[in-house]
Amino acid sequence: MRIKDKFIEIRTVIWSTLRHSRKARSVSAYALGLGFITFGAMGVVPAPELPNFITTTTVEELALPDVSSQIATLNPDSQQFIAEERVRSGDSLGSLLERLGVDDQQAANFIRNDPVARNLINLRPGRVVRATVNGNGKLLSATTIYADGKSPTKKIRINRTNDGFSSLEMETILERRTEMRSGEIRSTLFAATDSAQIPDAVAMQLVDIFSYDIDFASDLRRGDRFNVIYETLWQEGEYVRTGRILGAEFLNGGRTLQAIWFGDQEKNQGGYYDSNGKSLKKVFLKSPLEFSRVTSGFSLRVHPISGLWKQHKGIDFAAPIGTPIRSVGDGVIDVASNQGGYGNMIVVQHGSHYSTAYAHMSSFAAGMRKGVKVSRGDVIGYVGTTGWSTGPHLHYEFRVSNEARNPNSIVMPEAPALAGSDLQNFHATASTMAHRFALLMPRDERLASR
Repeated sequence: MRIKDKFIEIRTVIWSTLRHSRKARSVSAYALGLGFITFGAMGVVPAPELPNFITTTTVEELALPDVSSQIATLNPDSQQFIAEERVRSGDSLGSLLERLGVDDQQAANFIRNDPVARNLINLRPGRVVRATVNGNGKLLSATTIYADGKSPTKKIRINRTNDGFSSLEMETILERRTEMRSGEIRSTLFAATDSAQIPDAVAMQLVDIFSYDIDFASDLRRGDRFNVIYETLWQEGEYVRTGRILGAEFLNGGRTLQAIWFGDQEKNQGGYYDSNGKSLKKVFLKSPLEFSRVTSGFSLRVHPISGLWKQHKGIDFAAPIGTPIRSVGDGVIDVASNQGGYGNMIVVQHGSHYSTAYAHMSSFAAGMRKGVKVSRGDVIGYVGTTGWSTGPHLHYEFRVSNEARNPNSIVMPEAPALAGSDLQNFHATASTMAHRFALLMPRDERLASR
């Protein structure tokens, strides 16, 4: 008989019994339940007996922790705060210390009187001062970077001691970084450099480098472009100052001028050369004024005072009174006096063949007199309107064997080019600069050049 048929038979017998006896029904129901349990679960495991747990209460007295050291740290004299502020234009020592959270007359007096700490008062705007101050505003220490442009950059440290304060001055090791910028002439050079976020010190270097080939008062054209690669000097992550221009490129009136610095970095000896190693340093500057405009060239003209036709044997540069006038080359002053129609005039002799004349000055620079040696770029006087003059301007003459010549038509002597191993080393530097100049090109020009 199959198990299924056997199960049906048992169920029928039980059900029949339940119909005749209540007691039997209970027993049978119990049996029926066991039957189902037998078939379904094959039995139930009884739960184990739980052990009897004994509970014990223990009381122990604990000592309070010693928090005296923690309370001591809440004393304002033992608290320390670090503050950092940049020097602002017009700052006094008092205003700077106040922003740093320093309320310490003893520290202020020390800074004013100590020869090293006193440099804190003369910091240029933008310099960072870092101070450690306690909870009562007493100065514990202060540090800053100091640079006057004449001596190496130094770090100043002021410390509180048991007897008052001490100061220490240390030369710093500067980190050199390379910056790359480009700009386009829309109005003036300085407007373009400002727009390109180029420091004024770098812009002035740009003028000095290309002043042999570009008169920045008259040669610039709207749309001219320039690229410049220069150093910045940092100390402990803080900007200190700009360094020299390493490479520059000027696209002026359809011509491309390049300048690459090459020399001994450590000895600060070197110069600027074009991509072929030819020196950009010429014996004479192109203009005696950095920024001006030409009002009269080297030509035949009607004299503004006599009204007669006369050869104008120089170039007139219009500029405000007091504009500095530079010697265009190295030489010795031959004349420094009033010369009648020329007014206050200086003549500089450059060797045996060349001389330059500067007329209508308002005054001479300090120390300028006959026999004084001057260097290219030295300020020798200031624009004025003395002598036969109808307005403030500089009359400039370039003379060869004492005869006035048009400086724009003369081939100026140049410094010697690089040669030998210097030229080979220069080519490696020039290759690096060429790559950087390419990176500074506008994107559409870079794509077109591929």
